[in-house]
Amino acid sequence: MKKLQQITKGSSLSARVMRSSALTVFGFGTSQVIRLATNLILTRLLFPEAFGMMALISVVLMGLGQFSDVGLGPSIMQSKRGDDQDFLNTAWTIQIIRGTGLWITATALAYPIALFYDELMLAQLMPIAALTLLIDGFKTTRLESAQRRLKLGRLTILDIAIQLVGVVATVALAWWLESVWAMVISGVISSIVQLFLYDTFLPGKRNRLRWEKSSAHELIHFGKWIFLSTVCGFLFAQSDKMIIGKFLSLGHFGVYNIGFFLASFPMILAGLLTRRILIPIYREKPPKESHANFVALRKMRFALTAALITLVFIFAALGVWLVEFLYDPRYHEAGAIVTVLAIMQIPHIIVVTYDQAALAAGDSRRFFVLTVAKAAFMISGLIIGLETAGLFGALIGQGLAMLAIYPVAVWLARSMGAWDPLHDLSFAALGILVGVLAFRINWPEIVILAQKFSP
Repeated sequence: MKKLQQITKGSSLSARVMRSSALTVFGFGTSQVIRLATNLILTRLLFPEAFGMMALISVVLMGLGQFSDVGLGPSIMQSKRGDDQDFLNTAWTIQIIRGTGLWITATALAYPIALFYDELMLAQLMPIAALTLLIDGFKTTRLESAQRRLKLGRLTILDIAIQLVGVVATVALAWWLESVWAMVISGVISSIVQLFLYDTFLPGKRNRLRWEKSSAHELIHFGKWIFLSTVCGFLFAQSDKMIIGKFLSLGHFGVYNIGFFLASFPMILAGLLTRRILIPIYREKPPKESHANFVALRKMRFALTAALITLVFIFAALGVWLVEFLYDPRYHEAGAIVTVLAIMQIPHIIVVTYDQAALAAGDSRRFFVLTVAKAAFMISGLIIGLETAGLFGALIGQGLAMLAIYPVAVWLARSMGAWDPLHDLSFAALGILVGVLAFRINWPEIVILAQKFSP
């Protein structure tokens, strides 16, 4: 009982990590249940084309956001001045300028993007959807402060509340409008609610407009590599939608996104845990500093990777059954997509805990090199895969790209003293076993997918 009290109430790093990890997993699980329920309702109220249209909008907005990201969040989390109010207010001021510029840019690009994808409705939808970028510019830096201190309890509750409001708005608007406008408008509503709740309920001082020269210099100096990294990170994470979205019809692209939605659960959890937990751990317990720090990180890394590989196997093995059970026949082709995509994520899951080591040490340049490699290999894998074997080839190309990235990830991890070959070999062997089993279970549906979408 004393040990349990130390974990639940203590202020040590291990206690904060345990609490933050539990809260993150709880928040993630709740969020994904809500997302899945919403997705199931919307697939019955809207047509596949609506999901394809919204996916294109999301890619553009995410691209704009990441093409202008100067790493304010990571800067606050790793900086020695991360609790200084002048530093935080300067970051908030930069964030507002950036959000305003993003909305203006999105509005200007709406019509050219509509012409590129031959979907003129995008010209009307984009300026409204981009209001989320403007609103997010005013989001309080108390969000990053809570993550920096690993105090995520209130933040988790607020995120769930924001998502529930968004769900109610989306479903009600979808029932009323029966068009993609429901998802666009509800996104704006969610951003407004998020802005209000964070500002009202997160602890700390409210932000004020401020421009301190030394703070701005530190933020921009650290952020210049983060900016380049997020550009490449966007290409790595969203190139499948940009390239496959041009290759498939809008309806089939909507089906692809249903498959991606389900297969991405393990990677979303991995991203949440690494962003929220690992930077503070690496900052306070650098693995290069002592063998004890390295061993502690090894235990955490083994536990995290084992949990993620287990999730991958569940989605990969049950992907076809899950889609056929949850969705109507218009979306059944997504089942094989879930299986293949989930398996292709295994190489990335094995090395995902290495990425944040460089950021925690303030070395955003090495992090940039890694993201450049990710983007280059991912785009190459997608294009070569599409040209040789259509959609199925693009899915396989994503996995091969992640394998090709491994030497660069090792280079980064070794420079920070974080590389763990025992971990990588153990889970590579387990990953191969998981992949073979999942393919055997769903082989007939995978063959149909490969044949139907061949070039």
